[in-house]
Amino acid sequence: MDRPPAWRAHHHADWRARSVTMHGNISSAVRQQRHERHKSHDDFPTPPWATRALCEFLKARGLIGPLDSVRDPGASRGHMAKVLAEYFDQVIASDVRECGACYSIDDYLSGPLPLRTSWTITVWPGRQGEAVVRRARSCSGSLAVMMENAGLADVEAWREVYRNDPPAYVVQLCEGLVTGGEKEAICWLVWTRRPVDGAALHWVPPGTRRALERPGDYE
Repeated sequence: MDRPPAWRAHHHADWRARSVTMHGNISSAVRQQRHERHKSHDDFPTPPWATRALCEFLKARGLIGPLDSVRDPGASRGHMAKVLAEYFDQVIASDVRECGACYSIDDYLSGPLPLRTSWTITVWPGRQGEAVVRRARSCSGSLAVMMENAGLADVEAWREVYRNDPPAYVVQLCEGLVTGGEKEAICWLVWTRRPVDGAALHWVPPGTRRALERPGDYE
């Protein structure tokens, strides 16, 4: 996924760190590996096909309007924002630091609320994911976040988000994403304008990656 900004840095390691506190029994070698990954600055660009898969899901359900706007507050080098521009009338991309894509520099979690957009679409940032969701829900009509499946069972996320504001959809990618040499099970959580009692589960079938990849996606 994109090089993580400060507020979403290494969300993969963050979910694992949380699971360690819940399950406890983990080897010192694995703990050391996770510690090294947390300190590193690996770059995990968000595969464009995964963002297209979400947008195609939303489009098929009439959830993207012709004049809709979208914000990615952790845009990094723009792998997600560039795809969003294929589906949305206006894309507002920013990051907490300069990442070489010439997007505005902005700390999403501090200061006054940003201008309201139709959507916020980004990656769940691990330890501060709950804060990002709450802020996005305050300044956008709808929200979608990509996360590891482990996040669905996270106790803190349930207490702070899922219990009182559950997503409308869980969109499961059957084809996992390879990040840092490891294959991860990934899903999208989608909140819409209408409150819901619980999430409906949908699968993005195998073969979607091949169908949605485009020439130049990884340049």
